[in-house]
Amino acid sequence: MSDNTTDNTDTEPDRTDPYALHPDNVREAPTSLRGRLRHLGPGLVLSAAVVGSGELIVTTSLGARAGFVLLWLVIISTAVKVWVQLELARWTILTGKPALRGFNQIPPRLGPVGWINWLWIGMDFTKMIQRGGIIGGVAVACSILWPIVGPPLSFTSVLTWTVLITAGLVLLLRSGRYSIVERSAMLAVGFFTVTTVALALGLPLTPFSYGTAELGEGLRFFIPTGTLGIAVSMFGLTGVGADEMTTYTYWCLEKGYARWTGPDDGTERRARRAEGWLRVMRLDVFVSWLVCTVCTLSFYVIGAAVLHPQNLVPSGNDMISTLSRIYTDTMGPWAQYLFLFGAIAVLGATAIGSSASVPRLWTNTLGLLGVINWEDPVVRHRTIRILTTAFPPLWAAFYLFAQSPVLMVQIGGVGSGVFLIAVVIAVWRLRALEVDRRFRSGPIPTAALVVSSLAIAVLGIYTVAEVVGVSPG
Repeated sequence: MSDNTTDNTDTEPDRTDPYALHPDNVREAPTSLRGRLRHLGPGLVLSAAVVGSGELIVTTSLGARAGFVLLWLVIISTAVKVWVQLELARWTILTGKPALRGFNQIPPRLGPVGWINWLWIGMDFTKMIQRGGIIGGVAVACSILWPIVGPPLSFTSVLTWTVLITAGLVLLLRSGRYSIVERSAMLAVGFFTVTTVALALGLPLTPFSYGTAELGEGLRFFIPTGTLGIAVSMFGLTGVGADEMTTYTYWCLEKGYARWTGPDDGTERRARRAEGWLRVMRLDVFVSWLVCTVCTLSFYVIGAAVLHPQNLVPSGNDMISTLSRIYTDTMGPWAQYLFLFGAIAVLGATAIGSSASVPRLWTNTLGLLGVINWEDPVVRHRTIRILTTAFPPLWAAFYLFAQSPVLMVQIGGVGSGVFLIAVVIAVWRLRALEVDRRFRSGPIPTAALVVSSLAIAVLGIYTVAEVVGVSPG
């Protein structure tokens, strides 16, 4: 797949800056489906991030705990939030501005930045815990596959792998190239999607068979006692979360959608060009939504069919061992290696996505706070490289302290749930103020956006109530 994105280095001229719009960088959008498919990419990076944390860990755990009864929630979770993502990305392509800059335009301001930006900063501290859980998940899988130092899952083995994985992330991403992130995501998502979907579809041929009765039970819109907390966490993590919506705008810019659209000069030619690249973005979002939905349903069904009857719920450092039972119990002991390679691929892709995206968001935040000059591509690139070196070791330290990937990922999910409602508020305001009526979504997508916004508002209210100690039930 062509990424057509120029790598930023300190010697590049400003006109190649993916965060700046110049008339000489415009490009006509492809008109055929094949042409549009060749320009996909940001959604696949997003899929890698979503599949790794929410789908593999939380969704499978939910299926193991609740059985098929919450299958309906999986479907709603993946379908609802994508409409907010579409609107935010539309605004980015038309204006050339990343999400955090848009959030900063939403009043009231609290000091140098807006209230949503402060909320993002707070949320990201909880997400640091989640990212530590992702690195820890990769380390645990590697420890089981090849302990190196000490027995599998011993502290020395896990510590050794945590250090190696963290160092690998830093070395891989120090260049700041978008193409590296995109290609890693494509390989990992493709491999594990195929194997996981095949396993889910093949379960009826094993002792862990399921049928229409179990699937029907999962579509009754019922939440059993004891699963409400993890269900809310799953809604915050599966599908596109608030942080993924925010990050997606940066990947759209670095891919080139806004740069190829060009600055708004008021001409009809620019308007048609914008409509063309918006179609490419919508296809990109649809493909990533399809991947996320298929993977989420597969993970949930596997957890409900294989782990739930055996009362196996992934927790702590036993998470990888428990999840591997999905494969070994259905295909035999040899399949543990297949699972471990797949888990390393998916969780590794998520770690790569986070290690690449978060430094960009924090660099933008430092620019909004007045610490650096975000508009200077040299300063921006240098800051991204520094943060890319600093963040993964910090996240790894969180994991080594907590030693519980599932709990850590769930904490991050609660933070995402709180931030989601703020993103919805920003999307509606930016849509009203900065998106020309010509480019706004039609009646059906707008109705879907309304439903999405209401669902996210309910999630946000529940999460806040839980934080202050008022349980809705």
